[in-house]
Amino acid sequence: MCLGIPGRIAAITDPARLMALAEVSGVRREVNLACVADGPLEALVGRWALIHVGFAMSLIDEEEAARTLEALRELGEAQEALEAMAAGDRALEGQA
Repeated sequence: MCLGIPGRIAAITDPARLMALAEVSGVRREVNLACVADGPLEALVGRWALIHVGFAMSLIDEEEAARTLEALRELGEAQEALEAMAAGDRALEGQA
């Protein structure tokens, strides 16, 4: 399963290589725009994209970005709860 993380394209860093800086949850990272560069690159600045392994895979709107970020946050909380339950089970097994 591939998971894209929403990020906002902040700046074009290398137009010849279709590279940009994207902000993902407060962290800036370089991404490749080849999959979303249908027009002028500068028109992408400020847009939201789903980012996977360093590539902006598709453009999304701000509402979809917010929904996706919320779902990812909830998944993280669920994973933490499962890990806590598993740790509790291991502790109980050690007492038996």
